Amino acid sequence: MFPEEIFKAYDLDKDAVKVEVLQNGLINATWKIISREATIILQKINTEVFKNPGAIAANVRLISDYLSQTNPGYLFAAQIPTVNGEELLKINADYYRLIPFVPDSHTISTVEKPEQAYEAAKKFGEFTHLLSGFAVEKLQVTIPDFHNLSLRFQQFENALKHGNKQRLKESKDLIGAIESEKNIVYTYENILHNPSFKHRVTHHDTKISNVLFDSNDKGLCVIDLDTVMPGYFISDIGDMMRTYLSPANEEEKDFSKIEIRDDFFKAIYDGHMSQMKDELNPEEKKQFIYSGKFMIYMQALRFLADHLNNDIYYGARYEGQNFIRAGNQMVLLQRLIEKEKELDKIISG
Repeated sequence: MFPEEIFKAYDLDKDAVKVEVLQNGLINATWKIISREATIILQKINTEVFKNPGAIAANVRLISDYLSQTNPGYLFAAQIPTVNGEELLKINADYYRLIPFVPDSHTISTVEKPEQAYEAAKKFGEFTHLLSGFAVEKLQVTIPDFHNLSLRFQQFENALKHGNKQRLKESKDLIGAIESEKNIVYTYENILHNPSFKHRVTHHDTKISNVLFDSNDKGLCVIDLDTVMPGYFISDIGDMMRTYLSPANEEEKDFSKIEIRDDFFKAIYDGHMSQMKDELNPEEKKQFIYSGKFMIYMQALRFLADHLNNDIYYGARYEGQNFIRAGNQMVLLQRLIEKEKELDKIISG
């Protein structure tokens, strides 16, 4: 429900605005507010996911201030303060924020063309590149251990010890497939201890819907900045590879539809490297393909662990949904591993 206090806090004439509910957000509740003067976006932050909304607001303000000084022409959708200068508006136990609406823009829910993948990878790469001089240690962690693969594997092992016994029995083959790829965890842990891998300002949620496009499908800017925090480049590249490479998403039950599209991989690589080629060092560039394995494997771990724990985190719309999701991701991982040599030629060629 849209709270009446919003109008006073942001000096909006409630009789002169139109409010529309937007359904494309998966985490936060979102409204579009249309007035004679401007169109703006209101969001209620999901505090079940983001325990410290103030950390999000502080991070966005720091980045906005930095970019306004170093790249004043860069399109960055920072939050609009209340009439009292507050970045967030607290109403009872809920937190709200107002952000600009970018005119003549749209989002894409599914990557359909390599050109879209290129534009998204370019915009995410540009975001990190322009912040290469920013003191990343100033950012707060908005979701602790969000992409901590070691922790996710530990949680998976705990599910093997304490999970639903019947589901454990039925998942034997999938468990074995996951355990056979544990080397992906070891590589991640080596990265953590390798000084060549730099902590950077990382978006952490690089699905295609987090880029705004213009009418010609050219990227305008990145959005949904809640998960922006210190991280490694493998998180952003890995999430793009996990969600762009296959025409079948993680909900697909027909695993024969899962494939790795070479032209989409090249688009991700070319788009990202158009901005980051001088930022990434040789050690990091060697792990470009690994980024996809890292993210796909982590999601498979999370889905199967949740299935074994009776779907307490993701929930399930039907019996065995998280088991299907985990199997889907393991097939995607296998397809990526099978194509690794071919993809490496794209990078080196």
